[in-house]
Amino acid sequence: MTLEEVRAIAKTYGIAPGKLPKPGLIKLVQRSEGNFDCFATAENGECDQSSCLWRDDCFDAAQQKGEPS
Repeated sequence: MTLEEVRAIAKTYGIAPGKLPKPGLIKLVQRSEGNFDCFATAENGECDQSSCLWRDDCFDAAQQKGEPS
């Protein structure tokens, strides 16, 4: 999902996206949805939230976060 798509979703929850990075913005949306703000925290590709809108991006971000610099 692109940052612009995430910003559009955030606006539907009354969140002003400003210059927030994608992970931070997604976490705000997750909290607004009443969910855990767990974006990019999936370890070993495991997550029990199978219907999460952010699932694919989450796995990608978690993998990138875990790669050595």
